[in-house]
Parts: sequence; C-alpha cells; structure tokens
Amino acid sequence: MPDDEGMALFEVALEAAGETGGPLVEIGAWCGKSTIYIGAAAQRLNTVLFSIDHHHGSEENQKGWEYYDKTLVDPHTNRIDTLLHWRHNIEDAGLENHVIAVVGESSTVSRWWNTLISFLFIDGGHGKIPALADYNNWTPMIKSGGLLAIHDVFTDPLEGGRPPFEIWQAGLKSGNFIQHSSQGSLQILKKL
Repeated sequence: MPDDEGMALFEVALEAAGETGGPLVEIGAWCGKSTIYIGAAAQRLNTVLFSIDHHHGSEENQKGWEYYDKTLVDPHTNRIDTLLHWRHNIEDAGLENHVIAVVGESSTVSRWWNTLISFLFIDGGHGKIPALADYNNWTPMIKSGGLLAIHDVFTDPLEGGRPPFEIWQAGLKSGNFIQHSSQGSLQILKKL
C-alpha cells in the first residue's frame, strides 16, 4: 500500500469513527501496514479496529504466483503465515490497545458478527468469490453515514484484477452508497 493511500485510510477512518461512533473493521491485513494507518485513527479516537485475516495470504500470494514470498512460509505447516509479522508491526507501532486481531475467514466471522461499524476496509481476497462475499457479508453492518473503503480498484483491467472494481461498482449501483473520495487505487463510499 502506497503511503498516500495509507494516509487517506487514516483520514477517512478518523472521519467515520468521529461522526458515527462505532468500531472500525479491516478485512485483509497481510503484515499490518494498512492496520497501522487505521489503528492510528482508532487510537486517536479511543475506539478499536478489528483486523480480520486468516493470515495465509490471498490467491496471488501462493506458491507459483506473482506475489509469493517464501520468507513468509511457516516451516511447520508449509503455508504462508503473516500473523507473527503482523503482531510485531502492531506492537512496534504501539497500537495493541486499539487493534484487535480476529484470525479467521471473513465469511465465518461475519456470520457471528452483530455490532454496527463506522468504517469498513475491504482488502481481502481479490478473487470474485471472496471479494463479493466480503462486500455482501459486511456492508449491511456499516452504520448510516459510515464509510466503506475498497483497495486495489482499477478502472483499467490491465492495471489489476476486476473484483475490487466490481464491488465498488456494486456499491454505487446499490443505492445504499455514494462516492465519498478516492486516492490512487483506494475508493471510499459513504453509506446513506
């Protein structure tokens, strides 16, 4: 995540939590860069960020794919596991009291979630099925006036995958959201 997009995340998370007073949720944390930006907003407003990730990486992070990093493979399981890196980064940033790790599949967590949220950041699986599931499962939980941020939205298909673009478009076409702002590949919608 480029720093300008991270700063935009910080600013909109701060705005959303300040206006609607609910917790923040992030889907997809990897090693915690976005978590730190959003967590800093949570810290400033004395609220919390629930960071949801199974920490085994998305499709493009797996062996044989473009973003595979063998240094993130747990020798015990022979799978990508970013949780320890994430924990170190959150601790180093001094955010442990404002960021709560929820380790698991987003779809499973959403089935048991019952708290309205001020801010939702979707940056989990970029395949059609996981991206659409994140959108469908979590956007009903955003409070009126809350914000939805979607990462890796590219209008040109040659720049990136289509699912983040498609869920951004679905949000606009739903009648439940309006465009709030954007920064690079980050699109922010406001819930009506």
